[in-house]
Amino acid sequence: MEIKRPTWANTSPAMQDYYDHYWGLPVHDERFLFEMLSLELFQAGLTWSTIWKRRPAFEEAFSDFVVERVAAFSSDDVDRLLADKGIIRNRRKITATINNAQVIYKMQQAGQDFDDYIWSSVDYQPQRLILKPGEPLAPWTAASKKMATQMKKDGFKFMGPTIVCSFMTAVGLVNARL
Repeated sequence: MEIKRPTWANTSPAMQDYYDHYWGLPVHDERFLFEMLSLELFQAGLTWSTIWKRRPAFEEAFSDFVVERVAAFSSDDVDRLLADKGIIRNRRKITATINNAQVIYKMQQAGQDFDDYIWSSVDYQPQRLILKPGEPLAPWTAASKKMATQMKKDGFKFMGPTIVCSFMTAVGLVNARL
């Protein structure tokens, strides 16, 4: 069966693979949810293909996005990451990723799953987004604005409605697949 892809997903083999095997498929793995949240944060102001092609370097730099490990990063780790040419070297994005790992780790220590935290925002059901042919995805939605506000209240950093909207779509909270 041929997969119907939007234009952006046909720009390279890497983007085809991302669309075919990752984008918009419901995710419940907490490590991968944290990875995608972090990569979406790093994508702000850049193209997704720039981030996705650097994914292996990000995984290595951020200890495979294991929340407990990233939450324990020190100022020495920040310096190490700022010197890593394989990733996006932006101090605010790096420190926000570490902060977000700490927030998730505290949740987990208190008995709350990050998966439950994320999916509760859509009542545990992917929300269907139907677009007309050629219609672009909106940069943010009322749901992403609400979720971003809650995440900021809960201590997350660098979480605006646009980043959260991209995250929600990427991990299948919002189903915008063709």
